[in-house]
Amino acid sequence: MSEPDSAKRISEPGSVFNQVRESRSELSPEPDSAKPNQIRALRSAHPYKDTEVIDSRAPRTNQAVIGTLSVLAVATGWWWLLALLALQLAVGLTFGRRYCLACVAYFELIQPRFGEGPLEDARPPRAANVVGLVVLAAASIAYAVGWTTAGAALGLLVAALALLAAVTGFCTGCEAYKLGCLLRGKPFVSCPIPPRA
Repeated sequence: MSEPDSAKRISEPGSVFNQVRESRSELSPEPDSAKPNQIRALRSAHPYKDTEVIDSRAPRTNQAVIGTLSVLAVATGWWWLLALLALQLAVGLTFGRRYCLACVAYFELIQPRFGEGPLEDARPPRAANVVGLVVLAAASIAYAVGWTTAGAALGLLVAALALLAAVTGFCTGCEAYKLGCLLRGKPFVSCPIPPRA
């Protein structure tokens, strides 16, 4: 049999080669590449452009990262890790969510697989990040000048409040922001939240 004839027989619909290929594709189907895009299409708010609102799970992810790394920093004495966390918060607050590593991890890896969480006004979490930045910077400076106990106490304060928020959803910095609005005579009113897709 010539080569073209054998190639013709392999490509025939009932050939053994095609039966094996079809059975393999049934066992291990091609990944559904449209699925993450379908979930992205269900977003009510763009994660980087709609900055007045945020998926409430994104700050909790950020708080989990900050809390865990703060505990690690205090436990190991790696105070420079607290300084890196302060720097990361400063970069995210200055340049936006696209530059917050924990937020990017949430929006690009977690949200496409599990869907968008409830949306909330972004101002309280942003204010909580400012408080976290100030306390982490103070902890780093305390460690740097040799005030280890003060640095550890401030680092553990951030860790405790961040992990509390990550686990329970109660954000002390967010509530302090709302209380501050009330004390200034301008009670906090949430921005309009888009309806869920």
